[in-house]
Amino acid sequence: MTKQLIVRGAPQEYELKENAWDSLESHLNRRKLENLLILHGEKSWNAVKEYFPELSITKTFHYYGGQCTDFAAEEFASLCKRNQFDGIIAVGGGKVADLGKFVAYKTNLPIIILPSLAATCAAYTPLSVVYNEEGVMLRYDIFPKASDLVLIDPAIILHSPRELMIAGIGDTLAKWYESHAIISQLAVKPIEVQVAEFAAQKCREILLTKSAAALDAMDQKKTNQAFIDVVEANILLAGMVGGFGDEYGRTAGAHSIHDAMTVIPASHRQLHGNKVAYGILVQLMIENNLAEIERLLPFYHQLDLPTNLAAMNLHLTEQEYQAISERTCMPDEMIHLMKEIITPELVIQKMQELEQLTNH
Repeated sequence: MTKQLIVRGAPQEYELKENAWDSLESHLNRRKLENLLILHGEKSWNAVKEYFPELSITKTFHYYGGQCTDFAAEEFASLCKRNQFDGIIAVGGGKVADLGKFVAYKTNLPIIILPSLAATCAAYTPLSVVYNEEGVMLRYDIFPKASDLVLIDPAIILHSPRELMIAGIGDTLAKWYESHAIISQLAVKPIEVQVAEFAAQKCREILLTKSAAALDAMDQKKTNQAFIDVVEANILLAGMVGGFGDEYGRTAGAHSIHDAMTVIPASHRQLHGNKVAYGILVQLMIENNLAEIERLLPFYHQLDLPTNLAAMNLHLTEQEYQAISERTCMPDEMIHLMKEIITPELVIQKMQELEQLTNH
């Protein structure tokens, strides 16, 4: 198996500390940035705008639109050129971070990301997941330049919605299962891949042992080390897996299942990480690794991660099963990096077997 292996290890600068956002102006001054586009979410912005520092530079605030699409990227790239912005700040969750990176790539501007939650590793990775206007995942684009700065204030993430942190845990847990499905096939592991494998193992270890304590911290609105560790697993360690492993560490079965589910409009009500967590179980079914599913189920139940379609209120018709399975098995889908031969028939069979296994 010969896959692309380019290291994109980390943002240029990454800082997690109390009141991290307060240092934003000094970071901008060091970079000589004076006229900035600030992209933000809607609900997330209302929750965090009081933490956003007063900046003495020229700045223009914009709601990002709710989706990372080609159209939105073009619109904001045009705005950047018209207003002669010299940098972009993205404040919020994964989609606004992805759009900010996409616009920065199109305009060759520096991108600074201030995450308001720890639901994905989007703040860390030099890639964007691109959707169409209907919310169907189209592709992900990898950029030749990392983000310039990621500033994380744990207190801000502490007050983010609990269900988004849980979704982040589901998304990050996939890092181990997906990378292992690929890396385990290698006779020789390059050093870069070994780093990715280490990061993926740490993701799984931290999440399985510390998630409950981290969620307790969120309930009590008081940070603890478990909370910090889970935040960094979801953002930094998760980003390292693909950053060092590239195609050996990016995605395999779980994300292919997630991406395929986006063709069903009813699935859009579900958080990204919840669908990925479900995808892990489908991938393990394809691998016939029932023992690992049994090990994971108590953890899923503890966090209320979905163990089947029924748990996500998805009751698929025969046609919907077919649509998901065919999208899962498209020739360029990463599920084909697994050692098993993946067919639409196999995907449907394993999805339905998972329903039977977990519906009791």
